[in-house]
Amino acid sequence: MRVHHFDCARMLEIEPADGPDSPLSPAAAVSHVLLVETDSSGLVLVDTGIGHADIANPAERLLNDWVELTQPSLDPATTAVAQITALGLSPADVRHIVLTHLHRDHAGGLSDFPDAAVHLFEAELADGGKTPAQLAHGPKWVTYNSGSGERWKGFDRVQALDAIAEEILLIPLHGHTPGHAGVAVRDTDRWLIHAGDAYMYHGEVDRPTPDTHPLMELVQASGEVDREQRLAGVATLREMTLDPQGDVEVFSAHDPWELARYL
Repeated sequence: MRVHHFDCARMLEIEPADGPDSPLSPAAAVSHVLLVETDSSGLVLVDTGIGHADIANPAERLLNDWVELTQPSLDPATTAVAQITALGLSPADVRHIVLTHLHRDHAGGLSDFPDAAVHLFEAELADGGKTPAQLAHGPKWVTYNSGSGERWKGFDRVQALDAIAEEILLIPLHGHTPGHAGVAVRDTDRWLIHAGDAYMYHGEVDRPTPDTHPLMELVQASGEVDREQRLAGVATLREMTLDPQGDVEVFSAHDPWELARYL
């Protein structure tokens, strides 16, 4: 497999929160999306960012309050479909989309890939997302019961995906939303875990005593549905990140400094 990393919804600039000696510079918050070229299952997207229809009609599909808060660039070149095309690949070959959750900046691009199977937890589909207009095209849902699955690297009830032969796993990381998921992708000799919005700043997982980002923590606290459940999942991600013998790399959806590791 080959994994590509996209930013599919560049948003407002944020300051690092690592103290005055931080080597990091201010950067625009991102929507970190994966494109996986598989050997037998076509192209697989992990999240979609916002899509062409969102950019054409942000008031209906993204909602004005969210646009004012996050200040997305609304640049068609940042959409997943445009970035796939820029790689010389065909968006029509996207056969599967795996969602961390249904928030507008993660699922808005679904309508750019109407023939793809869309994988997510049942509880997330039942919750319904935030903007029904983004789902009005009728995605081809493939749902999973988060009470099933196997133990994997500290997590319970982890599941392989239907009709995808490659090693891509759905991890219950509930709490940000009722059916929020992490997505693990095998990349050569390591696992990548896209943690979605389970956390929003690298300081929450890359040090023994976690540090949050003041602004991103406000965003998280205003929307999470079960803080205790969410933080339990983040604690397991932190253990993985800090394990010197581990073969896992973890990143979240909106931290620009995590995305920069892969670009």
